[in-house]
Formats: sequence, structure tokens, C-alpha cells
Amino acid sequence: MIASKRRWITGGVLDAQVAAHDVVGPSLLGCSWRDRKSSRASSALQGTAPVFVLLSCLALLAGCATKPIRPAAPLASIEVLDSQRRQVVEWTLAGRIAVSNGRDGGSGRIDWQQDARSYVISLSAPVTRQGWRLSGDASHARLDGIKDGPREGADAQSLLHEATGWDIPVGALGHWIRGIGAAEQQFGPVEVTYGPDNLPVRLEQAGWSVEYAEWRSVPDGPMLPTRLVATQGQAKVRLVMDAWTLPAAQEAP
Repeated sequence: MIASKRRWITGGVLDAQVAAHDVVGPSLLGCSWRDRKSSRASSALQGTAPVFVLLSCLALLAGCATKPIRPAAPLASIEVLDSQRRQVVEWTLAGRIAVSNGRDGGSGRIDWQQDARSYVISLSAPVTRQGWRLSGDASHARLDGIKDGPREGADAQSLLHEATGWDIPVGALGHWIRGIGAAEQQFGPVEVTYGPDNLPVRLEQAGWSVEYAEWRSVPDGPMLPTRLVATQGQAKVRLVMDAWTLPAAQEAP
């Protein structure tokens, strides 16, 4: 033990390591020296880990910040959208209709074919198995399918009401179902309330109030209503337009 200490003192660091080796043994010395080296390496890694995480976060943030954002499509003006719907002068419409007058009512299918100024409207009630066919234009109407044979008259609304009891404003409805007012010289002034999408939510004309609940983009055409309710006093007409079919090109007459 004395010789070991003496060699450690006179021989410098190397002798001291050898002396210590002689005292504590090779196993304990090796473990202590490696543990100190491993501890220094671990400390170095622990010091660099937060930096690595920080750099990774900054890289992700930079990627998010530089990601291009697509601007929203500009909203078409009321005038443009109204003009697009006015140009729809020919169509085929298939849907459902329900009418009531405060006491009685009925519901069924409706198929509407419009060719510029003339129309053919087919109404069918599956429950009663009744069906009517109303055809005509702005000045003449004919109703087929009633018990006493066809009826004809100048006003389609009056003709249909007399035969079925249903109060349906046929002449103006051809405009209202497109979200536009009918001719003011015939039906009076029109007042339209628009929503944030520049589409009508309410139209008032000829004593009727039309509420629009839903719109849909139609192939080869503009946005058109798919649900509406028209009321005048106790009279009510509900329409669900299941399918609009338009020609490939529409031109106003």
C-alpha cells in the first residue's frame, strides 16, 4: 500500500491511476471511469434535445405559414343572379305539391313543362288516384281530367279553383318558382328580400308571400329554388322541386 502511494506521488497521474487500480481493483475503477464518460455524453444529449425539438417546431410553423391560402370565390351580385334566373324560360320540373285552404287540403305529384310562353302542368293525387292536366299560356287555359269533361277559360287559377277547390296562382307561380317577380303590369309591384348569399328568402306580390327554404345549383343553369311555401290568408301552396331539367343553352325571348 505504501509503495503504491509513493509511486503515485512520484510517478504523476499515470502512476496514481495504477495505484488506484491496485487498491480498488480493476472492476470498480472501470465502472467509475465509464460512468463518468457516459454521464458527460448523456448530459450533452440532454442539452441538445430541447434545441432539436425547438428547431423541429419552428420548421413546422414555417411550413404552415408558407402554405398558400386560396381566396374565396367572389359572390355574384343580386343583379347578376336575378338576370341568370330570368333567362330560364324553358324547363321541365318534377316535384311534389301540397295545397290547403284552411279547411281542406291535398297533396300529390307535379310535373311542369314550360316552353317559353306556354305550359303543361300535370297534377296527380296518389291517395285518391285523381289526375289533372292544365295547359295553356298567359291568355288561355284548358283543364283535362275532371269529371264533367275538359274546361277552358282565360284564367288558369280560377279554372283550377272551380274544378278542384285548390287555389294555386298558376300565372305568377311560373315566375316565383324561379325566384323572380311576375309581370308587374298584371300582378302588381313585387318586393323581394335577399339573404347573405344574394338569393331571395322572401318574395311578396299580388297578396301572396313566398318563402324560399332551399336552393340548388342546376346543371346547365343557375341556382334555382328546390323548396318554397306560398301563402295568402288561409291559402297555402307548398312545393318541393325534386328535379330541374333545363336545355343546354337558355336565351331570353
